[in-house]
This record gives sequence, structure tokens and C-alpha cells, in this order.
Amino acid sequence: MQTVTIKPKKEIKISVEAENISPDKFAGKTEKDIQSIEIWMGNEKTTIGELFSVKVEGSAPAADTKLVLEGDFSRIKRIGEGMTSGLMIIKGNVDMHVGAKMSGGKITVTGNADSWAGREMKGGELIIEGNAGYYLGAGYRGETCGMRGGKIMVMGSALDFVGEHMCGGEIIVKGNAGILAGLSNNGGKIVIEGNTSRPGSEMAKGTIIVNGTVDEMMPVFKLEGTEAVEGVAYRKYTGDVIVGGKGVLYVK
Repeated sequence: MQTVTIKPKKEIKISVEAENISPDKFAGKTEKDIQSIEIWMGNEKTTIGELFSVKVEGSAPAADTKLVLEGDFSRIKRIGEGMTSGLMIIKGNVDMHVGAKMSGGKITVTGNADSWAGREMKGGELIIEGNAGYYLGAGYRGETCGMRGGKIMVMGSALDFVGEHMCGGEIIVKGNAGILAGLSNNGGKIVIEGNTSRPGSEMAKGTIIVNGTVDEMMPVFKLEGTEAVEGVAYRKYTGDVIVGGKGVLYVK
């Protein structure tokens, strides 16, 4: 097992693009190797060593590498982007695009995650113990497919457009979700334990389960009656009928 611990050396106020912070990029490297890895702060190129302290214990391939991020990462974007294996623990808040395009491994955020967490995720697991921002598990601007596989778990609430253009995988939000969860979905599963509004608009495929209250239903679904899912009775809707969709929306 290899354990790498990184901490900001000072308060970071300018956005940092940190797609190079992942087990794939750190596996088997020494402290000096990691410190020399390039990242961008605003429009200037810098290195991990300039911004963060680095401590390395052991040496291992990515699958057996654990990253521990301690401190304020609320201005650090794209952490774990493209991650394929290993473990990452972010002890606090993190900026946008955490876990974007990841295909394996596990990321745990003990605080809140900003927008586009798990963007276009293909596999692996992303756990956010706090709240998530907009476009959780969605596709970025212009993408026709968001999350394709893997699992996202949010212990708190999420803002609007959870799983927009989702094509596969599973998103679970233990709290509330904002408007238009599952917008333009083409597969996958979204479970919202709390309340939401206008879920499933323009969905072609996929499943949405709402255990709280739907404040407003889009008038594009057909009520099919009631159906039990894992022993719980739900009103079952299909749609979006305007686009000939075969999606399923269960409302408790």
C-alpha cells in the first residue's frame, strides 16, 4: 500500500486545475516526483510542490494507492478526473468536477462538492458526505451523455439538474434535489430520498425514484397505476411522452 498525503501550503484564492491529482498519477512516485508534477493556477503553470506539501509512505501501483487530501480544497477543480483505480479521501470541501470521467476506484468527500461532481463518470464510486452543487453526474456543455456507469452517493442534498443526460450508473441523493433531476436522461437510475420538482423532463430511458414530495410534476408523463419496488408502493409514471420516452418515474 502507498499512502500520499497532500496539504495546501497557504490559502488558495485563484482556481487551480488539478486533474493530475489522482492515484493514477501518484502511484509508485516519490515525494520529489509528485512535487514536480505540473498543474495550472489560473492562467499560470505551476507545480504541486509549489502549492502543496507532500508526504509519501510506501510504494504501490494505482490500485493500492491511497490519497489523503487535508485542508481547504474549495478552489481546487478536477481532482480525480479520469481516475481508474485506487482510493482518495478529501477531508473537507472540494471545487467543481471532482471525479469527472472516472472509471474506477473510490473517492470520498467528507464535506461539500461543487457543481459537475462525477461528470461523465464511467465507473467507480463517488461518495459526498455533505451537499452537492448543480449538474451532479451530468454531462458538460455540449455533451449528449453524462454519467455512463458507476455510483454516486450524496448524504446531503443536491442542487438542480441531477443526472442531466445520464446514460447509465446510479445516483442516490439522501436529501432533497433541485429542479429537473433526470433531465434528458437516456438510462441509469436516480433515487431521491427527499423532495424535488419537475423530475424527468425529456427523458427517453432510465428510472427515477422519489421517496419525498414532488412539488411539481411535468405534464409529460402517463400515470400507469401503482407498483411495488422493493416492497414499497409507488405511483408509476412513464414518459416523457412528448419525446416518445420509455423512462419510468416512481413517486411515493
